[in-house]
Amino acid sequence: MVTLVVATTSDPASINPAKALLAMPGWQPGPTLDDGIRSFKNGDSLRLLEQDKSIIEEDNLDLRWEAATGETVRELIFLSKHAAVSNRPALTIHPIGVPHLKDGDVLPQGGRAGWAAPPCPRIGPWLMLLKKIAASHNLVPEFEITLEATHHGPITTKPTMFIEIGSTVEYWGREDAARVIALLVWEGLGLGEGAAVGTWSSTTERKKVLLGIGGGHYVPRHMDVIQKDGIWVGHLLSGYSLPMEDPGQSKEKTTSESIGGTWKEAIRVSFEATKAAFPGGEILAHLDHKSFKSWQKNAVIDFLGKQGIKIGKPADFC
Repeated sequence: MVTLVVATTSDPASINPAKALLAMPGWQPGPTLDDGIRSFKNGDSLRLLEQDKSIIEEDNLDLRWEAATGETVRELIFLSKHAAVSNRPALTIHPIGVPHLKDGDVLPQGGRAGWAAPPCPRIGPWLMLLKKIAASHNLVPEFEITLEATHHGPITTKPTMFIEIGSTVEYWGREDAARVIALLVWEGLGLGEGAAVGTWSSTTERKKVLLGIGGGHYVPRHMDVIQKDGIWVGHLLSGYSLPMEDPGQSKEKTTSESIGGTWKEAIRVSFEATKAAFPGGEILAHLDHKSFKSWQKNAVIDFLGKQGIKIGKPADFC
């Protein structure tokens, strides 16, 4: 099985880490896919794809690679830029999907309505590794190291994550940040001196996986738990991915059935995708309680109970 690392020449925060990664030993040219997507091979398990389009425009790269080469894809890691209103420098990791959108909705950044890719199990462990590598290269505290909520495409079927450099053109081209991202991939996949980090197994001792529900884009309440314990991380649904229709005067009698919107489908799809990424894992929903109004929280808790999705408190993930 192979890991696909995907980069685009149209984005310095993508191609610079890819170049730094290709400067590591062991690379050889690989086949060229349709539309001129170039590839490079390192050993039996690492492949780097270099494309020229926007990073979110090339759908189904995992299936296309498998059809072209006969190799089975284990996971996809996309290298990209991150943009934020704050303009604060940041290195971020996140799962992808737009599970809250419905057919007919505009897809501002790719994907497919009502879809979420399986989240790469390495997300949580690699966040902690990224913090360590960034600190050792003196990027902390200048750069914030954080997770982001689930968002955007492209469409994939295998476990996927984005690793991004933000948040303005000044930082997208930073060579030191590119080097840190390359080292994260190299060491995280076990190509350095240590073992691979974040390889999920159904026989692992710690089986609890956090499914984040609620909060802002940088999921602060979920980050509090993840950073403290270094746990497994599934999808992270911020408030904007949980559209809920205000019931008006009937708030005190709210149930999941009485609240419209696509929030239930977003939770359901994200739960199933997380379960697929962590076979044998125990998926626990972690709620950012303070981000919900009381009627919203009641509806979410009611829905989770009816779906058989357990709710975990911070201590439950230890």
